[in-house]
Amino acid sequence: MIKVRKNETAFGRIMEGIIEMSTQERFKQNELKRSNPVFSRVRATIESAFYGNNVHEVASVAEAYELAKRQPGVIVTDLPILHTKELGLPMGATQLVYNHGKILGRTASARHFVDDPKEDPAALVSNLYEDIYAGHEQQYLKATVLVGLDESFTVKAHVMMPEDQAFNLLSYILNFQFFDEAAAKMYKNSKAYDEGDIYFYFDPNVTDPDYPKGFGVFDAPHNAAAVFGLRYFGELKKGTLTLAWAMAHRHGYAACHGGEKAFHFKDKDDKVFAFYGLSGSGKSTLTHATHGGKYDITVLHDDAFIISREDGSSVALEPAYFDKTHDYPAGHHETEYYTVVMNCAVTQDEAGRKFLVTEDLRNHNGRVIKSRYTSANRVDVEKDPITALFWIMKDNSLPPVLKIDDPVLATTMGLTLATKRTSAENLPKGFDMNTLVIEPFADPFRAYPVAGDYGDFKELFTERHAACYVLNTDAFMGKDIPKELTMKILEYLADDTDEWKPFGDFKGVSYMPLEGFEVKLDDPDYKKTLVARMQDRLDWVNDYNDENPENPLPNEAKETLQGIIKELS
Repeated sequence: MIKVRKNETAFGRIMEGIIEMSTQERFKQNELKRSNPVFSRVRATIESAFYGNNVHEVASVAEAYELAKRQPGVIVTDLPILHTKELGLPMGATQLVYNHGKILGRTASARHFVDDPKEDPAALVSNLYEDIYAGHEQQYLKATVLVGLDESFTVKAHVMMPEDQAFNLLSYILNFQFFDEAAAKMYKNSKAYDEGDIYFYFDPNVTDPDYPKGFGVFDAPHNAAAVFGLRYFGELKKGTLTLAWAMAHRHGYAACHGGEKAFHFKDKDDKVFAFYGLSGSGKSTLTHATHGGKYDITVLHDDAFIISREDGSSVALEPAYFDKTHDYPAGHHETEYYTVVMNCAVTQDEAGRKFLVTEDLRNHNGRVIKSRYTSANRVDVEKDPITALFWIMKDNSLPPVLKIDDPVLATTMGLTLATKRTSAENLPKGFDMNTLVIEPFADPFRAYPVAGDYGDFKELFTERHAACYVLNTDAFMGKDIPKELTMKILEYLADDTDEWKPFGDFKGVSYMPLEGFEVKLDDPDYKKTLVARMQDRLDWVNDYNDENPENPLPNEAKETLQGIIKELS
């Protein structure tokens, strides 16, 4: 083990001289009462584990890299990592690869929220006690990062995992912002929230006998979580974001699983576009597209950010990108910005140098953490207010793009976002990947009732006057929609050259006439398909309300869908 002297880390130094911070980590003894809103049984149990004599705090990104290199099974390639100095990595560091077993995606069924009325919180805590104890003979690593990259919103997050998970720890540190001197300075000047820091306990080596397929305990109101029996890095990334998004929701932000970019103009107001969709929907492609250099574009992020409901500004939650290796063949310029790679093949060239074999040859959902430097036009905060929200669907009843002016319908379409599952998820055996599913606001990581997001996004349409568009990136009545057409739609909107026709007699709904994608509402087959898809949405709302009587969705969502179906029938 590498020993670190007390307060040698940035964490120790910052804590020695600073009291006012974004979130609270340390408390005076007279504050440690059962009534303290920061604490709960789950949080107290998880945080206590961080102070064990078997836990070593990683002092730097460079130390984390050296530990990851020594983890059994890690492959040290001959591919250089760029910007090592800026990333805090050792000079000459090369890309690392580590491959998991058969679970190559997130396991949603493993998540259990202690404040969910359907759960037994006492039983969850009991399992948590045993599972943490089950690992007590292991040696652990811990580190601290920031989630949120602007002084208006940044949260300190502490993570802990067995030392044989050093690769996952390095991945976590590179995905978020390691708590170094620069981060400490920003954190010192950040807006204070009456919240405790995030604590995330992660142990793939312990399998709970009651949950053999994985077990996660989430106490979002108290910013704490623990995950057992799952190796996939996405559990760490999205688990941490789940807690950060919940905190943002409590403090005036809309939580966004999507991408955001801004078009900057000299002769008119800038335009800020946000795209919402699951992995594989096209949100990253749309976010990073440069449109041939025609525009002055900045990118906020392609996966995790928040929008202020007060002023419409946006903050990125993480600096790096967790992307699919399938999208980038070996030698693609994007591979130059790889740092750590997961579930991806490696081979040797004629000189014996180890390099990647991408395009999911080894398995599906190969993953990589790319550094922020892949985006030359990257920003961490977008001060300009949000201009438009795009719900990305995979629904064959919808044309390539719809414009929705009615805030209720705009929010309801986000609520009932229809899409398809992806390889980023660990799904039940035999699941049909072509099955349409509803994923509200493209966010399967929510830690609070869906009605909370409904209200947040509706406020962006009503108070911030953001426009709403629905993009279909799959197929319209059997005809594939090419991504080039979707890109062209964005350019029409950026250039103000977009044209619209009424979508039948529906008030506040119009479509863009595009060659080869004519909308024929008088076609019985099309009308039947559209009715069926809208009925799917209505059924989902009804089912949700039946299953969640204590936190139902607003009646207006149900009523607006009923109105559309009645109009078409």
